[in-house]
Amino acid sequence: MYKKGLSFKLFLVALSALIVSMCVPPSGPSADDIAEKARIDSVRNVRCPRLMSSAAEYYHARDWESTVRVYQEVVDLGCDQWNATFAPPEEIYQYYGIAYEQMGKYDSSEYVLLKGVEKIPNNIDLRVRLAYAYKRQGKTEQEIVEYERILDELDPNNIRIMTELASLYRKAGRSEEQIRVLQKLIDIDPTNEAAIADLATAFERTGKDPLELYLEKYNNNPTGANGIQLADAYMQNDRINEAIDILRAVSRKEPNNKIIFSRLSDVYIENEDFSNASIALEEVYNLDSRDYQTAIRICEVNCELENFGKAIFWADKAIRGSKSSGEALGAKGDVYYQAFHTCRTPEVSHDDRIVARLAYKYFSQAESKGYRNVSNSKNWLRDNEVLFAKSDWFMLDAGQKAAGYATVKTPCYSWVTEKLYKDSSW
Repeated sequence: MYKKGLSFKLFLVALSALIVSMCVPPSGPSADDIAEKARIDSVRNVRCPRLMSSAAEYYHARDWESTVRVYQEVVDLGCDQWNATFAPPEEIYQYYGIAYEQMGKYDSSEYVLLKGVEKIPNNIDLRVRLAYAYKRQGKTEQEIVEYERILDELDPNNIRIMTELASLYRKAGRSEEQIRVLQKLIDIDPTNEAAIADLATAFERTGKDPLELYLEKYNNNPTGANGIQLADAYMQNDRINEAIDILRAVSRKEPNNKIIFSRLSDVYIENEDFSNASIALEEVYNLDSRDYQTAIRICEVNCELENFGKAIFWADKAIRGSKSSGEALGAKGDVYYQAFHTCRTPEVSHDDRIVARLAYKYFSQAESKGYRNVSNSKNWLRDNEVLFAKSDWFMLDAGQKAAGYATVKTPCYSWVTEKLYKDSSW
């Protein structure tokens, strides 16, 4: 009995000791571990800057084998976890992977980039390069997954990635997913003509009528972006009046949406309704008065209407807004040029020659700014001898000569207020 009691007590003592030992926290790193870490850190402090410098030199010299060799040393030494300022991990793995790409070793590039995204999972550049490595190896599914991950987790509004992914879905025959991505892309960039065309093709491939889908989408959510998509679909079906009605409706809901009025002007021009095109473009200009290109377009549509006085007004706005760009100067010259052809008499009159000379003046100024689109018109005026010249100046009465300039009096040119000053050679 005594022996049994003693054995039980010894058992309890041993059990208590075991429990106590399990509760004691593990001891810290040993002195040897600390010394080894200090040694490695010391080596890194010396070697990592040198290796990074050498890698950069080899990379810029396009010595890809040496670049790979040095970056291998960088990674083996752990420089990617040494100092993020002097050895950025994202730079190490990106350039390391690119060097393998340049050598045509896409499997090795994939291996390196996978290590990179494991360490920096939110780096978009590394994931894009990894997708490219998959592409070059024909690993389409992995490429798709990488792009999906970028859009789902990192950059949901990246248009370039959406475009790539939509193309991959198309090639893989995944039309429904292609449609989903393209619709999202167009929501972000409603004027992306290539995406709109691809979406229409994808709808047709799935047996769906794109117009009906756009109409349903617009009815469910009548925003400007959806209205533009529906209007474009109407245009593709030669239903111009319905396109105009939709764009006018959304312009009333979103009166500050420049894109809607710009698209509306395009449709009016397509319909040769230049008067309403001018009104729509003026709304665009009112929303962004720095946009001198719009002023030029207003000038052009008013030339189509032969409303040359208004066209000159907007040409002058374009010249001021663009700080006398060649394109704006050319637009003003073209107003005079178009007016000359509209108003000229069979025997080119004195006033016709003044207007032709004004056109020539602005065409010459436009060319001096490097704008060459006016050269044919300018040369026509010169070659057909319709310009006001020294002989015309000689025929002026004494009063006009004394004033030093010539003006027009023909009713067709009543809007011309600019004076043609005497040339120094006359």
